[in-house]
Amino acid sequence: MSRLLIVDDEEGIRSFIAEVLELDGYTVSTASNGREALDQLEEQVFSLLLTDLRMPKMDGMELIKRAKALQPELVVIVLTAHGTVDTAVEAMKYGAFDFLQKPLESPKALRTLVTKALAHRKNLDQEVHTQRPDSLALTYGAPAMVPILDALQKVARTKATVLITGESGTGKEVTAQTIHKWSPRSEHPFVAINCAALSEHLLESELFGHEKGAFTGASEQRIGRIEQAEGGTFFLDEIGELKPSLQAKLLRVLQEKTYERVGGNKTLSCDVRWIAATNRDLLELVSEGLFREDLYHRLAVFPIELPPLRERREDILPLAQTLLHRIGDELGYPQITLSEDVKETLPTWDWPGNVRALSNALKRAAILSGNGHITLEHIQPPTSTPTQTTSLETPQSLADLEKQAIVEALQAVDGNRRKAAEVLGIGLRTLYDKLKKYKLN
Repeated sequence: MSRLLIVDDEEGIRSFIAEVLELDGYTVSTASNGREALDQLEEQVFSLLLTDLRMPKMDGMELIKRAKALQPELVVIVLTAHGTVDTAVEAMKYGAFDFLQKPLESPKALRTLVTKALAHRKNLDQEVHTQRPDSLALTYGAPAMVPILDALQKVARTKATVLITGESGTGKEVTAQTIHKWSPRSEHPFVAINCAALSEHLLESELFGHEKGAFTGASEQRIGRIEQAEGGTFFLDEIGELKPSLQAKLLRVLQEKTYERVGGNKTLSCDVRWIAATNRDLLELVSEGLFREDLYHRLAVFPIELPPLRERREDILPLAQTLLHRIGDELGYPQITLSEDVKETLPTWDWPGNVRALSNALKRAAILSGNGHITLEHIQPPTSTPTQTTSLETPQSLADLEKQAIVEALQAVDGNRRKAAEVLGIGLRTLYDKLKKYKLN
């Protein structure tokens, strides 16, 4: 059912409209002024905004402009008193759908106009849904992806913070890029940073920037990634690896939209849309005291969980075909084809590592084929787990199993340590520590 937002500084009018529309089955939220309304519009997606024009703190005209910037598909109905119809007509130039005159003597006119406005909104949504996303991990039509695509299209119009979860290789960064592309901020920068790839000190400098002389080697002022993302979208990958001290500083940015460069005392403001991603269970980290609960709730305003390939098998073959076009360009093969038995077999494998593992397997197979025609002899099933190759008669220690898992993960991704860490579900720094521990450097 559609979610509606009613904005009026007169409590009696708000209550009357809310009661009428709730009886019709709509989910209704209310606000007493434009600022309160904007706070709600930044956090939730609404189908319809019904607002007065004359209000304290922020008038209805300014609210319409800013609301449409946040949610372009939002349908707006203006409430106007007798004698201010000209103002209501002016509001329609800024995107209002229609207007109602106060006082509202009967619910009938209200219900009729709301029904008409929501029918208009439905037509807009259908136009949006006919535009297929061009992102690799989101392009296809498995049933598991339908509600996710719907959610992405809705949240992209807002400024709400998004937390993307899912196994390694499910396309979390691609999903973040898609949200950015579909958002009103698409003409501004998309900036990404991997929280596991840098030491705590370097990550702080990358995020916030630093002043000249802030630390040894800081020979000049550096603009941070947050500043580079101004007006756009900031993507925090592997957020579960963020150290506690930086968690506190990030929380301040999310809450207050201000920060200082390292070594500086000038407070800078930021206008950034935040998206975070992790393959770890943040709530479990919260319970273990490794992740701040208040930061978790700031990040998880709109959570999205991406399903693994084994739960969207209908997408495996179309994904493989798309990947092969990219692999062909990379390897210099004009065309790469799959034999019929390969086409039948690929969807039957579970693909731990997901899209990334599928891509690596296809690339290796294309190279082995020599001519671009891949048969079953060229492609190997996803790497089996250590327990599948360990005999019950020869038990191994946990350390041996861990070492074996690391070796197999590195082999599966051609020695790429960052990808191996993702396959194993651990941070890059953790992988480096274990490589040193097991003398695998």
